[in-house]
Amino acid sequence: MDQDNDAFCSCTVIHEDIVRNVKSRLTEQTQLIKMAELFKAMSDPTRLKIVNALMLSEMCVCDIAFLLKMTGPAVSHHLKTLRQCQLIKYRKDGKIVYYSLDDEHIAPLFKQGYEHVSEK
Repeated sequence: MDQDNDAFCSCTVIHEDIVRNVKSRLTEQTQLIKMAELFKAMSDPTRLKIVNALMLSEMCVCDIAFLLKMTGPAVSHHLKTLRQCQLIKYRKDGKIVYYSLDDEHIAPLFKQGYEHVSEK
């Protein structure tokens, strides 16, 4: 038997109590849009490498570029995307700009994704 066909419900009964309960507890659309942008930003392997590196240490663009064997402008482009989604932040020290994770939620988000893809 085809497993894909087993995944579809063949009933036509709407469980109104369940639908009403779930509908009242669904996450707001504006928050879902922000979450989609967050996951979109993290959907790029290079940006994930940057997040992974920044989990280990605060770094400047030059350090990240050297680590990832990329140009500074290419790294800066990815950093801008990560900043816009509030995944990373920066601080200036003279002429040097250091990047780090924005808050304590970012590393567990990365780790959860890693654990999920590593199981089985």
